[in-house]
Amino acid sequence: MDEDYYKILGTKRDASQAEIQRAYRELARKHHPDMNPDDKAAKEKFQKIQQAYEVLGDPEKRELYDRYGSSFESAGAGRAGGPSAGASWGRGGGAGAGFEEFDFSQLFGGRGPEGFGDVFWQSAGGPRRRARPQRGSDLAAEIEVPFATAISGGEATLNVSQSDGKVQTITVKIPAGIENGKKIRVRGQGAPSTTGGQAGDILITVRVAPHPFFKRNGFNLDVVVPVTLAEAALGAKIDVPTPKGIVALTVPPGTSSGRRLRLRGHGVQPQHGTAGDLLVELRIVLPDTIDQETAELVRKIDQNNPMEPRANLRW
Repeated sequence: MDEDYYKILGTKRDASQAEIQRAYRELARKHHPDMNPDDKAAKEKFQKIQQAYEVLGDPEKRELYDRYGSSFESAGAGRAGGPSAGASWGRGGGAGAGFEEFDFSQLFGGRGPEGFGDVFWQSAGGPRRRARPQRGSDLAAEIEVPFATAISGGEATLNVSQSDGKVQTITVKIPAGIENGKKIRVRGQGAPSTTGGQAGDILITVRVAPHPFFKRNGFNLDVVVPVTLAEAALGAKIDVPTPKGIVALTVPPGTSSGRRLRLRGHGVQPQHGTAGDLLVELRIVLPDTIDQETAELVRKIDQNNPMEPRANLRW
């Protein structure tokens, strides 16, 4: 008695073509001879699956099969037999080329069961031909660098866990101007290839530690610089640290807290392009205690230079 092709694929007779194809792929993956090299029953099962799908996977053949059963060949459907024992299934044809070619890359997302892409898998337990060596996997790592290193560049050392559990210590170059969250690729230091190919890379996510005084805004830097009452009132030259060293900044006379001065070219220097600026916000600081004589002088300044600092303040 002829076997029911629907039962072989485990589907209902009213199954859609997509359901037929899905059932076929799952069964082919499970029973393929290369997945069961010492199981003769798997080989026979695989051939029956192929035979069933050659018919049910073709809408015209399936319609004749539903109408006439296994005798549909005599109704003019043409040859509907399964592949011969020595037939190969893969890219480029072979038996069964009249319907969807059996390609293991379709069942394993482009990779065979041993992890090789672009592989010809032979049915019936025949020889298989491995493709060119595949590259090793990339590894992910993360490192925190000081704010100054991220701005000016430098080197950093980190430990990376390899896929075999070993820990590798590497030194990586930090490019000047790198931003928080950016990645650095270290080529050839990732997981080794299992097929003789090149090793993968290490992708390092850079985290920039905050600075106690400086903040980054694009290519510009912001810093708050304290000044004395005398420096703000009378004017002065003060030293300001920058990524390029100490710079003398002129504080104009009559400077109030919150005034911002710009030091051009003393911000972040990108690898390509013009450096940003350093924006200095001046903040007047007073001593915790003021003696009586100083207090009188301050009152005299206020009396001799009347002003209304809150005249434009509105809700």
